[in-house]
Amino acid sequence: MRNSSRSSTIRVLTALLIVVSADVSSAHRRDEYLQAARLGIEPDRVQIEVDLTPGIAVAGQVLAEVDGDANRSISSDETRAYAERVLSAIALDVDGVPVPLTLVDSFVPATDAVLEGEGTIRIRAVARIPLLADGSHHLRFRNAFRPDLGVYLANTLMPVGDRVTIRAQERDVDQRELLVDYNLRGDPATRLRQGLTVGFTGAIVLVANVWWRRRPREDV
Repeated sequence: MRNSSRSSTIRVLTALLIVVSADVSSAHRRDEYLQAARLGIEPDRVQIEVDLTPGIAVAGQVLAEVDGDANRSISSDETRAYAERVLSAIALDVDGVPVPLTLVDSFVPATDAVLEGEGTIRIRAVARIPLLADGSHHLRFRNAFRPDLGVYLANTLMPVGDRVTIRAQERDVDQRELLVDYNLRGDPATRLRQGLTVGFTGAIVLVANVWWRRRPREDV
């Protein structure tokens, strides 16, 4: 019951964050290129979603970069190429170690919607994190894509499960950079194995101690 309540709370908070981002997207200025990033931190990876919404005044310029053959039809290859270009301008590191991003999927809406300032390009990527010890860790996210046009948002999503706890978030004034302090706990299976190992070792020591006390002693 408790887990169900927690999951419901996470879904509600995540939905609210998406709605707030959507509201901001719909209200941005005509000459801006809004780039809203959401980060989901997990023990072994970071899931990243980036929504890019060009205002009417810059929509044509953005579309020209996506539509390489200028036929007003965005192919899957063109969509992927643009998404890779965006990701190449995004830097992520954990505890000071750079972590590469891998594209998961991407979407470009109909050209008419983009030209009207209502189309949002969506990109999803994942960064695999090397094995980390339990305790405190630091993540840095920085978006350097199209600083000449871009305005930025960056937020972390509520972690799923209890292994990751967000302790603090800090953004620069432009929200191009997001610093996250978080704690990582070991998975239950590892904690159980560690407990069994300690318990087994303790039992051996106890048995050896009893044996030593009770062993027959030779007369001197």
